[in-house]
Amino acid sequence: MTVQQQETLAARQGEPLVVLDGVNKWFGDLHVLQDINQTIHRGEVVVVIGPSGSGKSTLCRAINRLETIQEGTITLDGKPLPQEGKELAALRAEVGMVFQSFNLFAHKTILENVTLGPIKVRGQKKDEADKRAKELLDRVGVGHQAAKYPAQLSGGQQQRVAIARALAMNPKVMLFDEPTSALDPEMIKEVLDVMVDLAKQGMTMVVVTHEMGFARTAADRVLFMADGAVVEENTPEEFFTNPQSDRAKDFLGKILKH
Repeated sequence: MTVQQQETLAARQGEPLVVLDGVNKWFGDLHVLQDINQTIHRGEVVVVIGPSGSGKSTLCRAINRLETIQEGTITLDGKPLPQEGKELAALRAEVGMVFQSFNLFAHKTILENVTLGPIKVRGQKKDEADKRAKELLDRVGVGHQAAKYPAQLSGGQQQRVAIARALAMNPKVMLFDEPTSALDPEMIKEVLDVMVDLAKQGMTMVVVTHEMGFARTAADRVLFMADGAVVEENTPEEFFTNPQSDRAKDFLGKILKH
């Protein structure tokens, strides 16, 4: 990305929200994150793509400390990530996370799944939490399912509930770790549509995905990772039409042919 492109992009976004500085992580001898230096600005949508095992999910999980790092710093809104305890719980309330698997509580209704965090962590009153949860469930298109249990919903519906649940905490940033990879093809679009709407409404998002269409439409910036490093970053337009590195060309050549 040229300096001019970076400046234009930064001007479009707000101030820095998530800053990764010299981040390194190893699993044993495997160097899974190598000198990651990234600034994610408020309101920016960053899509992380790359081959399996390139460190994408680890990067995503490091931002809310589900994975610890051995070197470097990660700050959220100017504050370093806390180590443990109450401060860590508070941090996780600021960082919404949507996983591959929906991780909903099977024995609680859809409404209860969404209100649990705001009541327990944020200390919201039940009626206030219920009202907000219903608005969010409507927003993601499953409001009519509020009284049901997760097992009564399709995978796509459950993932939309998981998004509503994360939004109910009013997070500063939303992390999506391959949110559609466990879904049937016809359900993928309904989840991506919700994510595109969120992006349009200015939610700061870091999205690890194999969905290139989403990367093209919704991303402000694409990070391409391989072997634990960010090999290339650019606007979606530039990245998809004119990849600079051989690794990216090879990757796109393989996936865009099918």
